[in-house]
Amino acid sequence: MLAAVTLTLLACEQAENEALADSAAETATNQQAAAPKQASPGAAKKAVLPLAILPATAFKPLEWVDLIPKEDLEALEHPPGYIADVEDGSFEDQISSQINNSLVAAADDRYQQALVSTDVVPAMNNRPVRVPGFIVPLEFNDKQEVTQFFLVPYFGACIHVPPPPPNQIIFVRYPPGLKQEELYTPYWVSGVLETSLVENDMATAAYSMQMQSFETYVE
Repeated sequence: MLAAVTLTLLACEQAENEALADSAAETATNQQAAAPKQASPGAAKKAVLPLAILPATAFKPLEWVDLIPKEDLEALEHPPGYIADVEDGSFEDQISSQINNSLVAAADDRYQQALVSTDVVPAMNNRPVRVPGFIVPLEFNDKQEVTQFFLVPYFGACIHVPPPPPNQIIFVRYPPGLKQEELYTPYWVSGVLETSLVENDMATAAYSMQMQSFETYVE
């Protein structure tokens, strides 16, 4: 009788232990299924990888004329007679008159085409450059710092006078913001140039850039 009771108790204890083990295994399985999958170390690193910061020596000085394709440059260097015959200082020499000339010029006028050309120099794509120019602000942050702007080769472009050809305008992005003191202050702007077209109500740029650094222009 005693032996039978003992066997019964042992059997119950064994069944209880097996039930506890099964419950623990089920809980671990559920937790593993609910846990989010972690990305591989390579994928995680790629997601947070910042833009490459290049040394200052990587940015080579660039002249604005280097951005003009050869065909456009030749047309601009050899203007037609109705431009060359205008006397300096005369009424016809004024900007408004030049605009009227462009409206009446023939559609196949190579000079007029060059004035609005969006053609670029393909070799300039992804090139680290350092360009001098004037800033035409487009967007500001809450601190009234410039975060997007056109970089142009001469003062007043896009504001007081008609814009230069699109391949003489660079659209620049600078999320940190630049505090611009005066519109007539020129800057050296360094960044990686891209041959991408950006259109704006003010003008069209045939090049763009993510600016890395800037400094006041000094000859």
